[in-house]
Amino acid sequence: MGGLAGVTAGSSAICTCGLGNGLNYRGYAIQDLALKANFEEVAYLLLVGELPNKAQLKDFTRKIIAGRELPISVKNVLKSIPASSHPMDVMKTATSALGCVEPEAEDFSDQMAKIIRLLGAFPSFLVYWHHWHKNGKEIELKSEETTIAGYILERLKETKPLAVEVKAMNAMLTLYAEHEFNASTFANRITASTLSDIYSCMTTGIGTLKGHLHGGANEVAIKFVLQFDNVEHALKSVDELFARKEKIMGFGHRVYRNVDPRSPVGFELANELKELETSDPKLFDIAKAIRDKVKAEKGLPDNIDFFGGLIYHYMEIERLYYTPLFIMSRAAGWAAHAFEQRANNRIIRPSSEYTGPEPREFVPMEDRK
Repeated sequence: MGGLAGVTAGSSAICTCGLGNGLNYRGYAIQDLALKANFEEVAYLLLVGELPNKAQLKDFTRKIIAGRELPISVKNVLKSIPASSHPMDVMKTATSALGCVEPEAEDFSDQMAKIIRLLGAFPSFLVYWHHWHKNGKEIELKSEETTIAGYILERLKETKPLAVEVKAMNAMLTLYAEHEFNASTFANRITASTLSDIYSCMTTGIGTLKGHLHGGANEVAIKFVLQFDNVEHALKSVDELFARKEKIMGFGHRVYRNVDPRSPVGFELANELKELETSDPKLFDIAKAIRDKVKAEKGLPDNIDFFGGLIYHYMEIERLYYTPLFIMSRAAGWAAHAFEQRANNRIIRPSSEYTGPEPREFVPMEDRK
């Protein structure tokens, strides 16, 4: 079947999606996790299997904060990566560099310590490279912000984030943290199945996530919304796209047929952020009108990427940074799958259906026409 659609490629205790009961991480509904828990709690849940108590969360958070500082050698690598580079390549290269400096033990006995280190380091990779090349300075990686969500916003924009922004970023990190055997997670599990190291698993995921059909969808979705002056202009353009039978990014999903369970949360977050002084509420009206029209006329629900792009836009985050933010979130899910795969491992090696020539005789060079 094309793209392995409908094929069960393995078993997992981490996540359910599209099984008639929404999206659940270790049995907990995504709506509850996104709006009632910090991302650190969710990352702990994915990695350990249970929600942390206060003492466990405090220790977990402390270790993530300690992981924000980067070795001089990794900072030098980030400085040497050109400003013109794609931020996803920056993240991939920095991850590999840290893996060279702080390799995982061959018996994987420190795998948890390494992924906690990476949860702290991922935001630092981006903000350090950003400020060095965009603002010509070496950014301080220490911060009073204790959450990953607050740290990303505060260090990237160098201003204390608003509570509504931290709430939105925290929820987005949770919404994107895990999604069963999606392309990047499955690629990550393939790497883990060879008993490769956790850094290689992460870079495999990053490379797969970079593709526009996977991690870049929210960038395209917000670009689409931003081109319209008003609702009427947007709806007319949608009609034209329908007539040409072209797709609109941010609608439909390989798994969800009726509703992406993450989308209602994204919609409400965007609705809150549109009230910020720096926000243009008209964009929310345009996005809502497009959503309603596509659903009514094509039966396609919006997925998290549609309003997700608007959420990041309202927080004034550069568009090319949307997918690196995805890494900072999905790394928790990738690692959970890598741990699970390596704990009960059989190398992933599917078969293919051969469509080439039948067996034939070799023709010497002098006899070839």
